[in-house]
Amino acid sequence: MVAYNYAAGAGIHSFPAAVVLSIIYAFLLAAFLFKSFTRPTYVFFMTTFFCLIRLVGFILRALLAKVPSDGENLHLFLAYEIIYNVGFFGILYSAYTLVLDRVSFAKNPPRGPISAVLKRRFLFRLALSAAVSIGITGSIQALSGTQQSTINTGNTLRRVALYIFLVCSALVLLQALLLARVESSEGGYRGEGFGGQYGIYILIVISLLLVVREAFFTATFSNPKEQDNEHLWYPLSALTELLAVILFLIPGLVPARSEIPQGSGWA
Repeated sequence: MVAYNYAAGAGIHSFPAAVVLSIIYAFLLAAFLFKSFTRPTYVFFMTTFFCLIRLVGFILRALLAKVPSDGENLHLFLAYEIIYNVGFFGILYSAYTLVLDRVSFAKNPPRGPISAVLKRRFLFRLALSAAVSIGITGSIQALSGTQQSTINTGNTLRRVALYIFLVCSALVLLQALLLARVESSEGGYRGEGFGGQYGIYILIVISLLLVVREAFFTATFSNPKEQDNEHLWYPLSALTELLAVILFLIPGLVPARSEIPQGSGWA
């Protein structure tokens, strides 16, 4: 009996691409670790976490693509799926935190239902944690289930997790757009360097990249072959995240924790 190759079935074929991204994330991990020590802030702590998770994820992806016996190992493939999906929490929460940090500098912060929801950090963390938990449970049931009903339940849970991530990403983007309108008329955080002058526009690009990433997974959920196609997966999933996390390194973009005004209700 020929063993089933889970990696090949999920479209994991390119060993060089996974290796290149592993190397890039190793350098990014070192860069954000340095930032975390020299300019402590939750944004850099979470981007460091994201880079660590992505480094491990792409090392596993490289193994799955290169070694046939690893591709046939369900537990290794499941570990990759879980680790990769958990990582998105880190970069999305980084973008969310940066939005709130910059809002705290506004003289007249954005108001409305979106701002009211995002102002409550506990609710946002709860939503992201729920998405991660539901996604992990769904992946385990969908990939290792022996009954069709269990597999269907797993796929439903994975879809719910995607919707939660997509909504959270869209809310962060909308809040960034609202903040851009406020900063254009009343000013806001101004750090040094390119990021200090054009920070809000960089933040909008970061948020948009994350929305594109989640929109891709949501739109192709019912078509696994299209979703797993590396010609689409790498530019719309891996590259969007990579560009987003690199933008966090732009000098002046992220305010230090000591700079953030206290008592604003957003800090």
